[in-house]
Amino acid sequence: MTAQDSAGELGTLRAHEAATLDAAIDDLLAGGISWRETAHFAFETLRTNPVRTLLTALGVLIGVAAVIALLAIGRGSQESITSSITANGANLITLRPGASTSGGVRSAVGESGSLTLDDAEALADPMRAPNVALVSPEYNGSAQLVAGSNNANARVTGATPVYAEVHNTTVEEGGFLTEAQHRSAENVVILGANIATTLFPDGGAVGEQVRLSGQNFTVIGVLKSSGGTGFGSVDDGVIVPLTTAQRKLFGARAVGGSWSVSTIVVQATSAETVDAAAEEVATILREDHDLPADGSGDTFSAINQQTILETVTQTTQLLTLFLGAIAAISLLVGGIGIMNIMLVSVRERTREIGLRKALGAKESDILLQFLFESLALSGVGGLAGLILGSAIALSVNLTGLVTVSLSWDVALLAFGFALAVGLFFGIAPARSAAKLDPIVALRYE
Repeated sequence: MTAQDSAGELGTLRAHEAATLDAAIDDLLAGGISWRETAHFAFETLRTNPVRTLLTALGVLIGVAAVIALLAIGRGSQESITSSITANGANLITLRPGASTSGGVRSAVGESGSLTLDDAEALADPMRAPNVALVSPEYNGSAQLVAGSNNANARVTGATPVYAEVHNTTVEEGGFLTEAQHRSAENVVILGANIATTLFPDGGAVGEQVRLSGQNFTVIGVLKSSGGTGFGSVDDGVIVPLTTAQRKLFGARAVGGSWSVSTIVVQATSAETVDAAAEEVATILREDHDLPADGSGDTFSAINQQTILETVTQTTQLLTLFLGAIAAISLLVGGIGIMNIMLVSVRERTREIGLRKALGAKESDILLQFLFESLALSGVGGLAGLILGSAIALSVNLTGLVTVSLSWDVALLAFGFALAVGLFFGIAPARSAAKLDPIVALRYE
């Protein structure tokens, strides 16, 4: 930009300020300035220097956008985790062989005792456990599966036909286990969605043969994808009859004349009766295993799905709030930028302020004008931040990597906080302008 261009721009700016000041003087002489006119003057002042206005509002824009995007991602992740946990139902209790304490010495997990099929039958007795709806004994392990030139490592679950109902498992192709297959320990297998794709990329897995731990198994079904990932996902596992897993694959041992199991999953009658069902389960196992009633010598551990859900929900909520708090820091930085620019503006317009006060403007008129300017900066930045933050969140959602959850309460909270920041950091400059001595201000060069 040449010196001539700079001079022309400065002349235009001063001409605009002079016109605004003339309008203010006319209103003062006519009897004062209304709130509407004060707001108009504030916006006109900001419009005279659009670049500075944009750069000042940029801090608030980035802060609001960060709050919107991070809270949307945090909430979406929380909902995704919660739905993943509750996919099998929020009324499940998982029992595993635990460790007992004797003489102050804690034994290794599973060393002092074991859960058996007899335990599962006792827990399914409605007379002893009225709050228990279903019981699924299971035996877990891992094995290599081979189909032609394809192979995969899979988590193998030995289960009974009731497994599907307890875990809300749906078969997409073929069928689930039958009681006859379970009783006769047949070599049949149901593949998880990912395992089926790996072994049979062209489809048509049902009816085909696979090698599982060196033995031939017939595929009788393929599970519907649950979208789960990581250890324990049914998509990356296979299901065989419980008796087959115990006797042919993993060599389960007999305890007291009954086959051992690695897990017993108990389904309570409802989410509200989970605690009552857990008490009944613990009582039955202590009685049948001759354990102390106070639980001091329990040889099993119980994991309450509802408790896990509450813990995870609290944790994810804290993480989401933490993300929002970090993003809000940039809003405070933006507020400091607003205060800095407003203080500079007060110095630049000292003579204007002095003239207005000399003509009768009240301190409240000056105070309101500068507060309106501060609020306008934060408001414009906040609205732009809402749009940008929503766009970022939706873009992240389109990637499919993370689920986001946009909500009006978060948007309104972020925008309201932006206005509050503008108001808070605009008070000091506004008060400084309102307190100027008109005589000193008029002499200011």
